[in-house]
Amino acid sequence: MEILLKQYLGSFGQGLWLTAQLTVGGFLGAIVLGLVLATFRIGPVRYLRGVGLVYVEIFRNVPLVSLLILMVYGLPEIGVTIAYVPSVVLAMILVGAAFACEVFRTGVNAIPAGQIEAARAIGLGFFGILREVVFPQAARAMVQPLVTLFIGVLLSSSLAGVVGVMDLTAQVSFINNKEALGLTTFLVAAVIYAAIALGAGAIGSRLEVKLRVLR
Repeated sequence: MEILLKQYLGSFGQGLWLTAQLTVGGFLGAIVLGLVLATFRIGPVRYLRGVGLVYVEIFRNVPLVSLLILMVYGLPEIGVTIAYVPSVVLAMILVGAAFACEVFRTGVNAIPAGQIEAARAIGLGFFGILREVVFPQAARAMVQPLVTLFIGVLLSSSLAGVVGVMDLTAQVSFINNKEALGLTTFLVAAVIYAAIALGAGAIGSRLEVKLRVLR
């Protein structure tokens, strides 16, 4: 077993590197799009609030694997072709943004209305209120939900193999089928995923404590 693990160490490394790329790209993209959607949902323009609501309700309830298959195999039918890896990242962003939007919106709604009224009274506009009053105070409440979102994006990246992207899970499945190792290789992958998730949770906890002290 040890010899086989050493033999396929490069494959594990390639899969882990691709998983990292998918996770970081999907998470950061979800944060950016989620911020835009949250701004729509809490903004004063009724039309944009409707757009944000419809987006969240649709993509929060669409299975990622269905969206992946649609993007990779369905879009070419209408003349739109996207490479496999960007397709996976884009699908993860579209789904993750719906959850990120709700994280931001919940954090903003936790701010007492009196503070927002006071900010308006001193002349701050909508974006000024968000920048100077809302987001700094809401940041601490958002830390753990965002960590949970990151872990969710990490774990959802394991679906990339469904469309032929050789992430960590896909590499492990390939090695397992070739060498007939049973569950051993999947156990190694599970340990790696768990280590990353636990590390993210620990970083989130420390950041939350630091923000509490700053507050």
